Amino acid sequence: MSFRCLINFLGQRGSKCVSAAGFMSKERFYSKIYTRTGDKGTSATFTGLRKVKDDEVFQALGTTDELSSAIGVASEFLRDRVPDLEQKLEQIQCMLQDVGSNIATPISSARESHLKRVQFSKNIVLQLEHWIDEMSQTLPPLRNFILPSGGKSAAFLHLARTICRRAEREMTSLHRKGEIDEEAFKFMNRLSDFLFTAARYAAIKEGREEKIYRRIATNHEDTKMEA
Repeated sequence: MSFRCLINFLGQRGSKCVSAAGFMSKERFYSKIYTRTGDKGTSATFTGLRKVKDDEVFQALGTTDELSSAIGVASEFLRDRVPDLEQKLEQIQCMLQDVGSNIATPISSARESHLKRVQFSKNIVLQLEHWIDEMSQTLPPLRNFILPSGGKSAAFLHLARTICRRAEREMTSLHRKGEIDEEAFKFMNRLSDFLFTAARYAAIKEGREEKIYRRIATNHEDTKMEA
């Protein structure tokens, strides 16, 4: 579900991870994907506040959506090959829906009923840390800078990591203004660490070699550049 749909459906959300199909009634009622309410360049937050589409709230929402999509690609590459990691990534995509809910609910314009629906548990951050520690125990020591590599799954997880960092940067202003949950912000910081570790884990599990950084010599140095 896109984050535009997420805002539309937040009031009806009944679980941590939902699909558009979950909102269909017995009469097979469905909500149209287009609303036309944004045709003039504004969108509404969950609190009902209308903002221009390039507002920092929607910038952060869009990047979080992009992150979930990148994780989805990595997960497809992992399908039936590293099932334990694939399952973790699916759970993380659900967690990102909750992050999006929180971003879409600026605290300054939220009522208590809004905040209760989008409260972000600190247990989710602890779960990420547990997964990081669990995977790290199976990895060789990190003695060099790792280049984004190690097979398609790992490379996409590295890509997701960089998108996660961008999402975190875009959330920083909202966090500084007190507009998002402290735990949601912590989650994004920890998630980039998870994705880095997951990329290395995927490479090991798939038997792919990680490329490491080597300083490339120039013509002005004693060592000739490798062909």
